[in-house]
Amino acid sequence: MTNNASDNASGNASDNASDIANDRLIIRISPAWTRPYLRLARLDRPIGTWLLLFPCWWSMLLATSAPGYQIGSPFAPLYFIGLFAIGALVMRGAGCTINDMADREYDKKVARTATRPLASGELSMKQATVFLGIQLAIGLAVVSQFNTYTIILASSAILLVICYPFMKRITYWPQAWLGLTFNWGALVGWAAIRGDLSLPPLLIYVGGIAWTLGYDTIYAHQDKEDDALVGVKSTALKLGEKTKHWLVFFYGTCSLCFAAAGWLMGLQWPFWFGIAGLIFHFFWQITTVRIDDPNDCLSKFKSNRNIGWIFLAGIYLAATVK
Repeated sequence: MTNNASDNASGNASDNASDIANDRLIIRISPAWTRPYLRLARLDRPIGTWLLLFPCWWSMLLATSAPGYQIGSPFAPLYFIGLFAIGALVMRGAGCTINDMADREYDKKVARTATRPLASGELSMKQATVFLGIQLAIGLAVVSQFNTYTIILASSAILLVICYPFMKRITYWPQAWLGLTFNWGALVGWAAIRGDLSLPPLLIYVGGIAWTLGYDTIYAHQDKEDDALVGVKSTALKLGEKTKHWLVFFYGTCSLCFAAAGWLMGLQWPFWFGIAGLIFHFFWQITTVRIDDPNDCLSKFKSNRNIGWIFLAGIYLAATVK
């Protein structure tokens, strides 16, 4: 299970039910012995990496976008962009590894997840632990490139990552914990540039949590029937047919927080075109999502990568006219 339980409650996996796609390019071109590790880290499904990465990039660019602010080296933004990309890739993989280690017994019971490397026995817990250690070591190497304040701040997120797999067993709001975890980069991105925290990155963080509540509730609707059978909880089960009303609240809160962060920073007019773009995209999601259609839910969930690019473009273009 990644964020939810399953697409099929059967104990035996089928090719159609499994969430593993062996035709992905990275799987096809990789040596056979590496493929279980690639699937364990979800490197064949990059959407999670994007959703983890964007808050880092947003906040980093926001920190450099205030009128009159000068960063030391002209190459520093590119360097940080690269570091955050590597960090998001390995830490998302580490999070998925921890999740599958914790959920392996649940995953065996459902068709969509029964073929995952740990649930199927393709990898052992010892192999997964070593692989997790390698990913965390790479993440630590990335974090060590930042200032001391950022190192401490970024490292503290591991507690959120470790706790997340257990939230869906005890609360109907695991998506809120996922929001706390996935948007931590909004704080780290700012701290990496400025060495402190202030209200704008906190607003990005709160807005990001609301964003995650929206997109992951949509995602959870794929699995609501099987979640109930397996015994795990989600906002899809909690909100049910009221989901669209809550999406208005989640995405509205996100838009207001993001707009307030840009206003506090004094960003120029391109930023507000970005805000308008993401509001339009949110409106499209809310009005067209079919919560009883798993394929449409997955499509709407993945479309949130566009939100990331729209907001990023607004911040970047605003910085070019400051």
